[in-house]
Amino acid sequence: VQLQASGGGLVQPGGSLRLSCAASRSISELEAFGWYRQDPGKQAESVAIITTHGGGSEMYAESVEGRFTISRDNANNMWYLQMNSLKPDDTAVYLCYARDEFELFWGQGTQVTVSS
Repeated sequence: VQLQASGGGLVQPGGSLRLSCAASRSISELEAFGWYRQDPGKQAESVAIITTHGGGSEMYAESVEGRFTISRDNANNMWYLQMNSLKPDDTAVYLCYARDEFELFWGQGTQVTVSS
Protein backbone atom coordinates (compact mmCIF):
# COMPACT_ATOMS: atom_id res chain seq x y z
CA VAL A 1 0.00 0.00 0.00
CA GLN A 2 1.28 3.44 -0.90
CA LEU A 3 0.24 6.27 1.36
CA GLN A 4 0.31 9.99 0.64
CA ALA A 5 -0.09 12.44 3.51
CA SER A 6 -0.92 16.12 3.13
CA GLY A 7 -2.33 19.09 4.99
CA GLY A 8 0.42 20.16 7.35
CA GLY A 9 1.49 23.73 7.84
CA LEU A 10 2.04 26.57 10.25
CA VAL A 11 -0.80 27.48 12.58
CA GLN A 12 -1.15 29.67 15.65
CA PRO A 13 -1.89 28.16 19.05
CA GLY A 14 -5.59 27.45 19.35
CA GLY A 15 -5.95 27.01 15.63
CA SER A 16 -6.98 24.00 13.55
CA LEU A 17 -5.59 21.89 10.75
CA ARG A 18 -6.84 18.84 8.91
CA LEU A 19 -4.41 16.22 7.69
CA SER A 20 -5.30 13.81 4.90
CA CYS A 21 -3.88 10.44 3.96
CA ALA A 22 -4.66 8.82 0.60
CA ALA A 23 -4.16 5.08 0.18
CA SER A 24 -3.44 3.28 -3.08
CA ARG A 25 -5.93 0.52 -2.33
CA SER A 26 -9.19 -0.02 -0.53
CA ILE A 27 -8.93 0.89 3.13
CA SER A 28 -11.68 -1.63 3.83
CA GLU A 29 -9.01 -4.30 3.33
CA LEU A 30 -6.83 -2.88 6.09
CA GLU A 31 -6.81 -4.00 9.69
CA ALA A 32 -5.96 -0.56 10.98
CA PHE A 33 -4.83 2.88 9.90
CA GLY A 34 -3.94 6.08 11.65
CA TRP A 35 -1.45 8.80 12.47
CA TYR A 36 1.89 8.89 14.23
CA ARG A 37 4.02 11.90 15.08
CA GLN A 38 7.69 12.49 15.66
CA ASP A 39 9.50 15.52 16.97
CA PRO A 40 13.23 15.72 17.75
CA GLY A 41 13.82 15.51 21.46
CA LYS A 42 10.45 13.92 22.15
CA GLN A 43 9.25 10.37 22.20
CA ALA A 44 7.49 9.31 19.01
CA GLU A 45 3.78 8.90 19.58
CA SER A 46 0.85 7.10 18.04
CA VAL A 47 -1.71 9.89 17.86
CA ALA A 48 -4.87 8.26 16.57
CA ILE A 49 -5.86 4.95 15.05
CA ILE A 50 -8.92 3.31 13.54
CA THR A 51 -9.15 -0.45 13.78
CA THR A 52 -11.54 -2.20 11.44
CA HIS A 53 -12.14 -5.57 13.09
CA GLY A 54 -14.99 -6.29 15.42
CA GLY A 55 -17.07 -3.37 14.22
CA GLY A 56 -14.19 -0.97 14.35
CA SER A 57 -12.95 1.43 16.97
CA GLU A 58 -11.02 4.64 17.35
CA MET A 59 -8.26 5.24 19.85
CA TYR A 60 -6.38 8.39 20.71
CA ALA A 61 -3.27 9.32 22.58
CA GLU A 62 -4.12 10.87 25.92
CA SER A 63 -2.32 14.04 24.85
CA VAL A 64 -4.80 14.68 22.00
CA GLU A 65 -8.01 13.19 23.39
CA GLY A 66 -10.90 15.61 22.92
CA ARG A 67 -8.96 17.83 20.50
CA PHE A 68 -8.16 15.53 17.58
CA THR A 69 -10.59 13.42 15.58
CA ILE A 70 -9.73 10.68 13.12
CA SER A 71 -12.19 9.88 10.37
CA ARG A 72 -12.37 7.83 7.20
CA ASP A 73 -13.70 8.07 3.65
CA ASN A 74 -14.07 4.53 2.34
CA ALA A 75 -15.24 5.66 -1.10
CA ASN A 76 -12.03 7.60 -1.71
CA ASN A 77 -9.68 5.38 0.31
CA MET A 78 -8.67 8.23 2.57
CA TRP A 79 -8.53 9.05 6.24
CA TYR A 80 -8.18 12.32 8.02
CA LEU A 81 -6.99 13.85 11.25
CA GLN A 82 -8.91 16.92 12.32
CA MET A 83 -6.76 18.78 14.82
CA ASN A 84 -8.38 21.50 16.91
CA SER A 85 -7.15 23.63 19.78
CA LEU A 86 -3.60 23.09 18.64
CA LYS A 87 -0.77 23.65 21.09
CA PRO A 88 2.94 24.27 20.55
CA ASP A 89 3.53 20.77 21.92
CA ASP A 90 1.67 19.39 18.91
CA THR A 91 4.50 20.55 16.67
CA ALA A 92 5.88 17.48 14.93
CA VAL A 93 6.16 15.59 11.68
CA TYR A 94 2.93 13.65 11.29
CA LEU A 95 3.00 10.36 9.41
CA CYS A 96 0.09 8.28 8.29
CA TYR A 97 0.35 4.53 8.54
CA ALA A 98 -1.67 1.45 7.77
CA ARG A 99 -1.55 -2.21 8.63
CA ASP A 100 -2.90 -5.21 6.80
CA GLU A 101 -2.64 -8.86 7.77
CA PHE A 102 0.99 -9.09 6.76
CA GLU A 103 2.67 -5.73 6.75
CA LEU A 104 2.92 -2.22 8.16
CA PHE A 105 2.98 0.66 5.68
CA TRP A 106 4.12 4.23 6.15
CA GLY A 107 3.45 7.43 4.26
CA GLN A 108 5.84 10.33 4.09
CA GLY A 109 5.57 12.89 6.85
CA THR A 110 3.86 16.24 6.80
CA GLN A 111 5.15 18.98 9.08
CA VAL A 112 2.82 20.61 11.56
CA THR A 113 4.17 23.68 13.34
CA VAL A 114 2.16 25.41 16.04
CA SER A 115 3.65 28.77 16.84
CA SER A 116 2.68 32.39 17.30
